[in-house]
Amino acid sequence: MEINTIKIAIIGVGNLGGAMAEGLIDSGFPANQLFLTKRKVDQLDALARKGCHVMSDNSEAVREAELIILAVKPYNCREILTAVSSHIDPERHMLASVATGVVMSEYSKILPQGTPVFRAMPNTAADVNESMTCICHSGARPEQVDIVSSVFSTMGKTIFIQEELMNAATVLGACGIAYVMRFIRAMVQGGIEIGFDAKTASAIVTQTVKGAADILLERGTHPESEIDKVTTPKGCTIAGLNEMEHHGFSSALIKGIRTSYERID
Repeated sequence: MEINTIKIAIIGVGNLGGAMAEGLIDSGFPANQLFLTKRKVDQLDALARKGCHVMSDNSEAVREAELIILAVKPYNCREILTAVSSHIDPERHMLASVATGVVMSEYSKILPQGTPVFRAMPNTAADVNESMTCICHSGARPEQVDIVSSVFSTMGKTIFIQEELMNAATVLGACGIAYVMRFIRAMVQGGIEIGFDAKTASAIVTQTVKGAADILLERGTHPESEIDKVTTPKGCTIAGLNEMEHHGFSSALIKGIRTSYERID
């Protein structure tokens, strides 16, 4: 099955579900093969205008689709999946959940026996086709793994991991968007303090952050080796870095990541 021929239902289109839908459409995926559900359907008007099918009936969306992406809150997963399970055919359907913390074995207890189950953790950068999506799976055939990988690859990059690392992937990849945004905001505020207007500071900082990430992605180098290239003896860069470390910059970030990870459970 080619990716552009598959029909996809996204159940519970909030911020993440919407970002995935936008990313798929922007990549060239046919909007009329997306079936999107939300209780307040009027909030999906923009996606409806692009050609998506929008509805409040989860069962209707499931009946139409081959790949079901469950994008609801973790505490709603079991109830919603139970309600639609009678419409799921293991020979036709695949389930991919992007809910945090719900293990595949829980889904398998609800779904008809033999239904392929995936867990995927994209982030909101899917909206601009720059997500980092971590995926694991159970009971899927190689061709089904290829399909799901291809779907999420339209939204950015994908990597397959073991399920026991999915919570860690959530913190690093999904929560990580917020950590980076907070870092960027702080840099912009610092830029304003040293003389720039907010718009100019934001332009400088966002391009600098993008450039730093591109260096690591393209060169495959370690961050510390790139830091060494811009720190000179008695220079302003090392002075600033050391001042940040005196105030616990790295330690605070590491502790924040651990705290987020502990909160998932």
